[in-house]
Amino acid sequence: MAAAAAKASRASGALQAGSARLVSAGCARRGLGLGLPVWASPRVRPALWAQSGAPSAGGTAPWRGYSSEAKAEDELKVRYLEEENRGIVVLGINRAYAKNAISKNLIKMLSKAVDSLKSDKKVRTIIVRSEVPGIFCAGADLKERVKMHSSEVGPFVSKARAVINEIANLPVPTIAAIDGLALGGGLELALACDIRVAAASAKMGLVETKLAIIPGAGGTQRLPRAIGMSLAKELIFSARVLDGQEAKAIGLISHVLEQNKEGDAAYKKALDLAREFLPQGPVAMRVAKLAINQGMEVDLVTGLAIEEACYAQTIPTKDRLEGLLAFKEKRPPCYKGE
Repeated sequence: MAAAAAKASRASGALQAGSARLVSAGCARRGLGLGLPVWASPRVRPALWAQSGAPSAGGTAPWRGYSSEAKAEDELKVRYLEEENRGIVVLGINRAYAKNAISKNLIKMLSKAVDSLKSDKKVRTIIVRSEVPGIFCAGADLKERVKMHSSEVGPFVSKARAVINEIANLPVPTIAAIDGLALGGGLELALACDIRVAAASAKMGLVETKLAIIPGAGGTQRLPRAIGMSLAKELIFSARVLDGQEAKAIGLISHVLEQNKEGDAAYKKALDLAREFLPQGPVAMRVAKLAINQGMEVDLVTGLAIEEACYAQTIPTKDRLEGLLAFKEKRPPCYKGE
């Protein structure tokens, strides 16, 4: 144990990006040490608060725009909620005319949003949802894909995979609210989130084999980790599509709800979960996610060493002392992420 802990504590360098965190996980598996990302430090400098459109009152009402074709800059709505929901950020996909299919522009906008969010200490939880009724994300934009030269396809899929990896490696909890169709890359996007909730009427599946290709944005790796290898193979080989109840039964999603009249039952459940996360210590939440994610990729002994290294990150924080003081004084704690 001591030897594993020593390995886990030797950082191979400060990891400041999601790709580096993936390297860290791989290194941990091989006993080469754990590199804690810069945000795990209680002294990390907050980034400038990203600007967005004004949120709705209370932060719960969705922004909707159903013109026949959204402007490029409107294909992803980024909302920073306020009041009792302060700290929750909602990423809303808004390509109604294309069933929220993943295009070059959408990947570009997701990448820009993730770059802004990943170092922002004010962000506590991120919800990924659709602004379009009945659709989460229909997968790749095949109308755009068919116009690509074969030499363009590989780089585009690589970029999409990299952006979805960045979402998976965001330091705060992420929740996918699936209120409609989530196929192919749409389900891969949801799989990159920490928690998935869905309406019973939602449809989910990795259907790429129907097009004589395979899931290319993490599906072959994340689906087996979520539901087990044998069942994941069955679903990918058959290109089977599941509804919300079936997805819940196999552990693909955490919660299933009957859809409401507004068509946003999954989003409302995601918002409830995000509110549950808000009172907890921000540094603790971040290193807990890191410990779980990296620990699941290694043996138990190394995983426990990773947990020990992550726990050590919380000891010098002001938040830990505030938590003890609040407990003593029998009042709610006031954490500042320090």
